[in-house]
Amino acid sequence: MTTDAAESLAQSPTHFSQARHFYLAVDRLEFKMETLVDLLGVAGQHPSLPMVVCCSSRDELDTVCSAVANLPFISLSSLYSDLAEVERSRVLEKFRLAAVRWNQKPAALFEDETEVAKSEFKSNMIVVTDACLPFLASGEAPILARLLINYELPSKKETYMRRMATCLAADGIVINMVVGGEVVTLNSIEESSNLLIAEMPINISEIL
Repeated sequence: MTTDAAESLAQSPTHFSQARHFYLAVDRLEFKMETLVDLLGVAGQHPSLPMVVCCSSRDELDTVCSAVANLPFISLSSLYSDLAEVERSRVLEKFRLAAVRWNQKPAALFEDETEVAKSEFKSNMIVVTDACLPFLASGEAPILARLLINYELPSKKETYMRRMATCLAADGIVINMVVGGEVVTLNSIEESSNLLIAEMPINISEIL
């Protein structure tokens, strides 16, 4: 990263010096949803983990929500274009409170809780399309998730950066799901954004 780029990021509210970026390669498109569910099966075992899954279209949002709605360890919400403003505000406020709780409570305290207590702390997850991300320019606060999953990789660097700025806490983690030729798009985003996007570890608990 150049000095000018580093200074620009340091002065920007979207500066993510501690954010970690990973990619998860999926062999074939038909395995993508199964891979997501497996990924959530591990991530969702972390009590109260605040997660956001980004999709590029309403159809994909509906597909993701349908696939994960019955997972017992996740409290699921979604943001889409025809959602009533009151409900949108409720969803965002509930998630932000969960994110604050996660960020303020040391991980060691979660580890010390009994299994019964842990079962009461579902991971909180929002599934959102790009059209419904928080509007920072209008004064809407970011979501501040610990984990951002790009179920659909955006084709443009600007969209990738906006997802980060509106969804991710400063020390958060991004996991990009890529299939086939999307690796080229991922490399382009990595280079143009001055990011390092590494292969996701086999044991993702190591990065959470």
